[in-house]
Amino acid sequence: MTARKKLTLITYAPALAGKDSRTLNVIHGMEKAFPGLLLEWDVGESGRPIALPQRDSWLMDRVEDGGFPLVCNGDERYPVTVWGIESSGLSSPGGQPQFEVHAKLPLDGPVIAAAAALLEAMAEGARAFWGHASPYGYGSEVAQQFRRSPDGPERSPRGLPTLNLPEKSPRAETPSFLGWMNYWSAAAAELVGFPDPARDAELLTRARRTPSGGWIVQLTEAPLDYDNPAHLEALKRVYERFPVIGGRTAPGP
Repeated sequence: MTARKKLTLITYAPALAGKDSRTLNVIHGMEKAFPGLLLEWDVGESGRPIALPQRDSWLMDRVEDGGFPLVCNGDERYPVTVWGIESSGLSSPGGQPQFEVHAKLPLDGPVIAAAAALLEAMAEGARAFWGHASPYGYGSEVAQQFRRSPDGPERSPRGLPTLNLPEKSPRAETPSFLGWMNYWSAAAAELVGFPDPARDAELLTRARRTPSGGWIVQLTEAPLDYDNPAHLEALKRVYERFPVIGGRTAPGP
């Protein structure tokens, strides 16, 4: 039996401050974005779901160390999980810790249809700088793009541009890489130079504005597949269009 494919969503936001309401904003937003989704279960030591009758208060009581514990939908046949962590300032832009929200969902028709709304809910709820939704496995591809030494190659094995590590960036709003769907806050979009109606006409057919003034930018119709030459070319075009992504050039004034 083959393992079900998954969609990974991650958003990068300012660090939590105490019992920050952004935690609940993320969870409530995701439930609204995906019909039928209820994130009202914990996962016990046995790996089995445990119902949380007072989920909101339970979650807020456990906001600590800059994050929140994993909650899920309680369905082991169709698992949806969400959790938050604090990333150290040592590995974050500008040396400042960040609040990261992570989610994993089955990669199927309903999730694909709701992916943009889910990413928007996570990002807007967390007040994120940027974020992305990508098929599980994207990480190994992006890892090959990061520059780990000054004399490293200028391209990844797939011909994608080399990116600077996030901690090398002075600006938290700078997206570190491209995913299948990308959330750019208003500040991030301004930093990368999106949108330019003339240069971004194709991207704008798959983009939408968010309530805070940010953007959801989808690179390809189907979930990104690095083995698909057309998808790889789309990635290369967008990296070329936005050289600020990955810290390859400094943002404008």
